[in-house]
Amino acid sequence: MVEKSMIKQAWDMSWGAHSKVKQLLFFSSAPSKAEPIVDMMESEHSLENKPAYQRSQFIGLVLGPLLFVLIQMFFSPEGLEKSAVSVLATTAWVAVWWITEAIPIPVTSLLPLLLLPVTQAVDGADVASAYGDPIIFLFLGGFMIALAMEKWNLHKRIAIIIVSKVGANPKRIVLGFMLATGFLSMWVSNTAAVMMMLPIGTAITFQALANIRKGQDDTNLVKTFEKALIFGIGFAGTIGGFGTLIGTPPNIILAATIQKLYNVEITFATWLFFAAPIALVLISFTWFYLVNVAFRVKLQEIPGGKKLIEEERKKLGKMSFEEKSVFSLFLFAAFMWISRTYLWTDLIPGISDTMIALFVGILLFLIPSKTKGGKLLDWDVSRELPWGVLLLFGGGLAIAGGFAETGLADWIGQQLTVLEGMNLILTILLTTALILFLTEITSNMATATMILPILASLALAINVHPFALMVPAAMASNCAFMLPVGTPPNAIIYATEKITISEMVRSGFWVNILAVILIVSAVYLILPVIMNIDLTVFPSSLK
Repeated sequence: MVEKSMIKQAWDMSWGAHSKVKQLLFFSSAPSKAEPIVDMMESEHSLENKPAYQRSQFIGLVLGPLLFVLIQMFFSPEGLEKSAVSVLATTAWVAVWWITEAIPIPVTSLLPLLLLPVTQAVDGADVASAYGDPIIFLFLGGFMIALAMEKWNLHKRIAIIIVSKVGANPKRIVLGFMLATGFLSMWVSNTAAVMMMLPIGTAITFQALANIRKGQDDTNLVKTFEKALIFGIGFAGTIGGFGTLIGTPPNIILAATIQKLYNVEITFATWLFFAAPIALVLISFTWFYLVNVAFRVKLQEIPGGKKLIEEERKKLGKMSFEEKSVFSLFLFAAFMWISRTYLWTDLIPGISDTMIALFVGILLFLIPSKTKGGKLLDWDVSRELPWGVLLLFGGGLAIAGGFAETGLADWIGQQLTVLEGMNLILTILLTTALILFLTEITSNMATATMILPILASLALAINVHPFALMVPAAMASNCAFMLPVGTPPNAIIYATEKITISEMVRSGFWVNILAVILIVSAVYLILPVIMNIDLTVFPSSLK
């Protein structure tokens, strides 16, 4: 049996990585991106004394307002109203600051509240209403449920049960961790899911190393298994997020933008039935690639590995009242989201996915805890709510509304008519690939927010259904596997110092390719069936 000190060392190492990543994410102005990797290697002292602006940030700081002024003063094409020019100028300023992160992205997202009314492009009340869109509160309610799961360790119990049921064979262990991480990422933040699973996975690899040091000569087999496990946890954390509307911000941005532009609702159930199977298939393909191609896991067994997982399960003890309560509310919310359009729309007037999320969120603040006092959630949890992300949603919706109200979307569409006649599959493929590789270096939320209104205009110009371009773009913006700066899960697994950038680029590139193939195939073949639409025509009802 491995020494307890070695297990502790594994946990300490992983949570040492945790502290690095916390620094990495804290000093990043984007809630979904990490700073360049060099920052991760800096000491705490050097981080405290970093310059106010990096070079790229300073360039963006100047370029954003400069573009705004130049467009306002000198851009006046035929057929474009002055109000539309102002929306375009505002979008340029906001986009530059989002991309360069000249100031924190949530703060940049407040600019439309100032610029659109001042330029008289959109009424101030209409702009402000975008920041209170119902879809934003769906994400807020979902996040409350996620925080309650984390507070009472329900997410850990779910993960350990999934891992223990899959099996103790090394390849199966990797699959178990990926399935558990992916499932959790559908409901809690991918950062939290990966942070929780990584120490458990590292403890298992220490178990294997300890046994090899006692009786075997070659540790390469274990190290190969370790790399596959670490990559599997990180990649699954990213993949699982796009399985539900609340799993990752670009999904909500997509639903909100479509609601704003076309008054069409993408329900929780519709998205789940479409995207969750894609996430499951991509996790399965990624697992097969990692253990059979990228790292070729040949380790036959991990003595004591299953026992270690069972010990972790026993440490959780019996489910507490709080866990049972949160689990019951979680199941209730999931059931209501899935069944709403089939069972409840006629019975409960005005019911929506947002109402369900907020109802369950409020219940969490009402039900008392029996062990620690207080409630299942107390208001001190508000510090952990993603207020910055909600501001980003609002800014994006304000700009999208400006596109529609001022005629800017129609004008952009007219300029893109030169692309009409391009093969639909090729168009979807190029759109997906472009967004997927762009999001490797930019915020996935900012990318989705900027690109979706433009893709809506492109769809009108080439006479295809807007979902044909907007849905794959939103999904692709979630997929960044090649660089540590791509997503928090990438930064977390890189911070373990068990993998190299070259390994991440090589492995992530092929996972990117897998993601593009799956997304394009699903959008072309499955999306029309799930949503009952024709991808080849822009419907007159949306014009």
